[in-house]
Amino acid sequence: MGFDLDGLRAAVLAQGRVARVVIAAIEGSSPREVGAAMLVWEGGQSGTIGGGALEFQAAKAARAAQSDRLSRHALGPELGQCCGGRITLLREIYDLARLDGLDGGVIARSVDGSDMPLGVKRVLARARGEGIAPQTELTQGWFIEPVHRPAQSLWIWGAGHVGRALVHTLAPLPDVSITWVDTAAARFPGDLPEGVTALPAARLELLVPHAPLDARHVILTYSHALDLALCHALLAHGFGRCGLIGSATKWARFRSRLANLGHQLASISRIECPIGDPTLGKHPQAIAIGVARDILTTTGRKTPLCKGKTG
Repeated sequence: MGFDLDGLRAAVLAQGRVARVVIAAIEGSSPREVGAAMLVWEGGQSGTIGGGALEFQAAKAARAAQSDRLSRHALGPELGQCCGGRITLLREIYDLARLDGLDGGVIARSVDGSDMPLGVKRVLARARGEGIAPQTELTQGWFIEPVHRPAQSLWIWGAGHVGRALVHTLAPLPDVSITWVDTAAARFPGDLPEGVTALPAARLELLVPHAPLDARHVILTYSHALDLALCHALLAHGFGRCGLIGSATKWARFRSRLANLGHQLASISRIECPIGDPTLGKHPQAIAIGVARDILTTTGRKTPLCKGKTG
């Protein structure tokens, strides 16, 4: 988890004044992890610190609050929850003026008024000088959070039924940044999920060079010809992982055609077809669940890149 600065800025621009409530520390069991946060404003909220009585009371207090506060809660005796742990919450009130003071890749601030300790100075020096992101932690009266950066760049090619199911299933995941591509703006839904970048292009393969080399791709356009063109372009460009919707027959034909286009079989075999978990069925949402499961179990792992066309 990390400090979602972009999400907080968007909420402040829309609401004017926003309380951010984050789990700063945990003892024992907890419904969410350290760094889990929610934003609260008059009449609404986003994110979650685990739901239930803890979240309800924290949100209620945040709407009435005028100042920051660090508070500790025993989930059993205080809230009647069965987790049995103790949670420390940090509540902070943000407006545009306070947002202007936040920058860099790490947000570190005192929660007890103390001067910055040497340990925190060292953490910040490593982050700024060596690019080592710190862990989210409450230490020596200071709370440290790395600014959130999605770990996985995901490009979804196609805005049909399966593409829509994928986007709406995956968009809430904080560690996935989605770029959604199709041949015309009209093919995208009007209610585009927050944080999803939609790119219409008459020739999809021309967008491939703009994708990061470690990006993950899911190809599911309305046309086998488009699918093949994207496979060809991605094999020439490079990718972290690539999945193609289709049957065994489709993939056999694609392997042959891609080989005829000059790609080696070792590179071609890195394209995964079919996508998701076939045992779940072919319903768009079932495919989306299978792909989401795979992403959740592999995001953050080091995967070999397929770099360039060979042959």
